Amino acid sequence: MAGTNSERTLVAEGPAIILVEPQLGENIGMVARAMANFGLAELRLVNPRDGWPSEKAQAAAAKADHVIEATTVFSSLEEAVADLNFVFATTARNRDGFKEVRAPVTAAAMLRQRFVGGEGTGILFGRERWGLTNEEVALADEIVTFPVNPAFASLNIAQAVLLMSYEWMKSGMENGATTPFQKVEQKPASKQQLIGFFDQIEDALGARNYFHPPNKVPRMIDNLRSVLSRPGFTEPEISVLRGVISSLDRFQRRWPEGKAPAGWTAGGPNAEADDRNDDGK
Repeated sequence: MAGTNSERTLVAEGPAIILVEPQLGENIGMVARAMANFGLAELRLVNPRDGWPSEKAQAAAAKADHVIEATTVFSSLEEAVADLNFVFATTARNRDGFKEVRAPVTAAAMLRQRFVGGEGTGILFGRERWGLTNEEVALADEIVTFPVNPAFASLNIAQAVLLMSYEWMKSGMENGATTPFQKVEQKPASKQQLIGFFDQIEDALGARNYFHPPNKVPRMIDNLRSVLSRPGFTEPEISVLRGVISSLDRFQRRWPEGKAPAGWTAGGPNAEADDRNDDGK
């Protein structure tokens, strides 16, 4: 999904993402990209297998350079979490039961609250092949796990980081919003505007002999107006629709505008109506 905009303010905050013994540079790069997508910026690596820095990680990060360039490397997990006050460990396996297990949305809300309070926070992610050891999980305060298919629970490390990063971003959105785009309220169309639209479309249709036979005209007008008034148009919507009719009306009419034959009046007092129950077809 394209959406990179260098003119917008870069969000870079939140908990540290800590990868324990990550194996592939490509995965580290995709983690950095996921973090940048959702406003996280601090990436910590514990003994990356192929060393650091990594050209493969840089390439896979897809311009998340601020994350890659600020990445720090530690020789042990104890060192990586030493300055943090609260840490979640991610796991797909049932552990010893001594730690609270949270859903991602709950974990993100807790991290947000602690982050706003000035605490150092982090999220641990294990190795691509077998995750975190029990000893590593023991260094965390609580566990976060994802609602996945129990028969196919293994997540790619970048996918796992993406899920938590998304929940982090969502936890900071106002009023529980789930998207960053807020609907712009538009003023409802006035009855005068709506009637003007009716008159325009009825005139355009009448000029092309849409309303026939004459005895059915009032019923057809009623049906048309009922359909067009149902959505509750806004002012901009009425303008769009009238523009559409004006464009279509450039094509040849059955008779010029305002030159309808005597006796034809769309919905007016001269229209005969001896069958008001007809469906107008």
